[in-house]
Amino acid sequence: MRRALAALAMLFLIGGAAALPAQPQPAAAPAVGAYRHFRAAIYLTVSDTRRLADRANFEREFARVSSQLRFDKVYIEAYRDQVFATDEELERVKAWFRERGIQVAGGITLAAGGQGGQFGTFDYENPADRAECERAVRTIARHFDEVILDDFFFYTSKSDADIAARGARSWTQYRLDRMRQVSQQLVLGPARAVNPHVRVIIKYPNWYEHFQGLGYDLDRQPRMFDGIYTGTETRDPEITDQLLQQYESYEIIRYFDNVAPGRNGGGWVDTYSTRSIDRYAEQLWDTLFARAPQIMLFNWTAMADPGAAREGDRSAWASRRTSFDWDTIRRAWHGEQPPGWARAAGAALDSADAVLGELGRPTGIASYKPVQSSGEDFLHAYLGNLGIPIELSPTFPADADTVLLTEAAAADPQIIARIRARLQAGGRVIVTSGFLAATQDRFQELAEWRLTGRRVLVDQYYDGFGAGNGASLSAPDGERRQILFPEIHFFTNDSWPIIRGVASARGFPMVLMNHYSRGTLLLWTMPENIGDLYNLPQPMVARIKAYLLPAAPVRVDAPSRVALFTYDNGAFIVENYRNEEAEATISIAGTPANLREITTGATLQPAAEPPPAPNRRGPPAPEQRSFRTTLQPHSFQVFRVGG
Repeated sequence: MRRALAALAMLFLIGGAAALPAQPQPAAAPAVGAYRHFRAAIYLTVSDTRRLADRANFEREFARVSSQLRFDKVYIEAYRDQVFATDEELERVKAWFRERGIQVAGGITLAAGGQGGQFGTFDYENPADRAECERAVRTIARHFDEVILDDFFFYTSKSDADIAARGARSWTQYRLDRMRQVSQQLVLGPARAVNPHVRVIIKYPNWYEHFQGLGYDLDRQPRMFDGIYTGTETRDPEITDQLLQQYESYEIIRYFDNVAPGRNGGGWVDTYSTRSIDRYAEQLWDTLFARAPQIMLFNWTAMADPGAAREGDRSAWASRRTSFDWDTIRRAWHGEQPPGWARAAGAALDSADAVLGELGRPTGIASYKPVQSSGEDFLHAYLGNLGIPIELSPTFPADADTVLLTEAAAADPQIIARIRARLQAGGRVIVTSGFLAATQDRFQELAEWRLTGRRVLVDQYYDGFGAGNGASLSAPDGERRQILFPEIHFFTNDSWPIIRGVASARGFPMVLMNHYSRGTLLLWTMPENIGDLYNLPQPMVARIKAYLLPAAPVRVDAPSRVALFTYDNGAFIVENYRNEEAEATISIAGTPANLREITTGATLQPAAEPPPAPNRRGPPAPEQRSFRTTLQPHSFQVFRVGG
């Protein structure tokens, strides 16, 4: 989850951005936005609130933050980890921000500390903890008409009282049941009793695959609370405990937008656990590329720090003109103190705001993850890092031409019937090997595919549509990496392995195709370690995309960790998360004369199309043109077809 508990006890944010008005304004008046396409907010922890209740501290820290960053709003916390702000402290800080034209809201973190860096929550079977929870809620609701719960409103305790209360239920079911009660009895009820006008927002963290096991309820809670917020921190994808992949900062906003349409208030990013400052900027960008209406910066202490922001090890790309050019940002800074985290946030938000007006509504391959489900954990973010745009939803996309189903979708008891209906309507359904494993017996009515239980090490790949020879999809440099896959049994000529893996003179289906009614059913065999998706040869990944997204208006052929974000107005973004530059080939449907790169104004001309590979079979490729571009490390490019 997060880093050391003392420093973080909170993580997500809401936000938006706005200019600082010259004159104070009433709290109810709309703020003049500093950013055109979103609002920016900063979260104050209770220690910030208590410190800023001293006017000298407030003036000094406000000057430091506002010199580096434009923001519209602050969330002023009253409680966390057994520490309360007083009524007087809350009112002072609230009034002083209002004097500066900043909107105010409240926050609480219903956490009980922890040990050794592990988080502790209230024990909701303990009368003292229940009373403290209700006291915190009543305190904040007295002072604010909008209140957000930081993302510790879950349940970890297994005290003797919890064990007895659980009874015969699973821990998951017990915690879901208890937290539904707690939401009403200890949060929403008391808050509305104190302040009938209060709006209570529940902020959800980034580990959505495991919510139900800790009592977070994406089914009922979003309908109980007045809104939700989204934790979009992905931090470093290799050294942090969850290894969340970069694309999740975008994908989780899209999922939660579909969980609570029109009621997902924004994304929340902190400054923790990144090896370079560029990774901080990427999280902010990707949250906004998903069209979050607000961005919450956690937290005030980091934004007000008089020291320099920790830039980390960025020597490999420091001399390049990247999208987040910290060296140039630092040289342009003229403040008495070095540029800090607030300047880093401000620069990242400025660059996002400059392009968001070009973007329409996000699009992607429709994928289904029912609430209270898990399986092939966070696979969608890995696929996003392969350049496959994903639109994740908690409801089955019954009208989508193409549907992608991972293991989590098997939690829906009606899933086979839904697939059958989509195929009979002429759709394409792609299932993963994890989905097949979870539905083995039920799946047989669609196609007689089974996992054998054996594992194979594959190091060669061939495009094998139809009978006859296949074209190699191995890496151009001849490098072969052995990757472990589950073995799939199928009947030849009933199903076709349109991409094959080869190991020691034997072939195995990597992508398997079956025709059912008027539709097409595809199986994508996932590596046993989904991280090995990044080790697949680039030609194979490009061919998989061609099969999965044959009618896509845009595809990108690039190394792993290069993402593609697409929009319904024809704009799209290609982003490179790598520490080195990446060459990308962008395929555009139709015959566009050129491709405009919006951030620089450059116009790309079509590249010469390579001759078709010998022995390659398959359905006719749609007419398209290709454009080549070079992406700098930790940088993005925004495109639109034509002038």
